This record gives sequence, structure tokens and C-alpha cells, in this order.
Amino acid sequence: MKTRRKFSPEFKQEAVDLVRRTGKSANQIANELGISQTSLSRWLRGSVDNPGGNNSFSIQEENQRLRQEVERLKMERDILKKATAFFAKESS
Repeated sequence: MKTRRKFSPEFKQEAVDLVRRTGKSANQIANELGISQTSLSRWLRGSVDNPGGNNSFSIQEENQRLRQEVERLKMERDILKKATAFFAKESS
């Protein structure tokens, strides 16, 4: 089974910029960088769909990280509420 590689937002943005600056095809750039043409095409579409300049990839990753943190904090809050209710019953 092939393991999935992760690329930094900076790498993704640089790859997209290379396609736009050099005039080379996405396939040529993908081959030069050693990545799949499908990945590069997805990054290109993502940068067009989410015009945010150089930060579009890092903003998406930050949003994902923050959503995960919110979920964790909600779970912790719920646990603390239950513990508070439990100890309030014990002390009365």
C-alpha cells in the first residue's frame, strides 16, 4: 500500500505559482516536482476557487485545525459539566 505524502501550504502555493509564472503546463511542472498531475490540478482549482493570494492554503489548514480544537474543547466542557453535576450531588 502506498503511503500518502503531505505537502506544506508553502510548497502547494509555490507549485501553483510556478504553473502561472513559467507558462509551462501543469503536467510538466508536476513531473519536475515529482508530484502527481492530479494533485497539482486540484491545487490549481483550489487556488482559483478560494482566491486568497499566497495564504489560501494556510488559511484552509488553519480553519481545519481550529475546527478540531473547537470539537476537543466542546468535549472537555461536557466532561467538566458532568463532573460538576456529580460532585454537586455528592456534597449535598
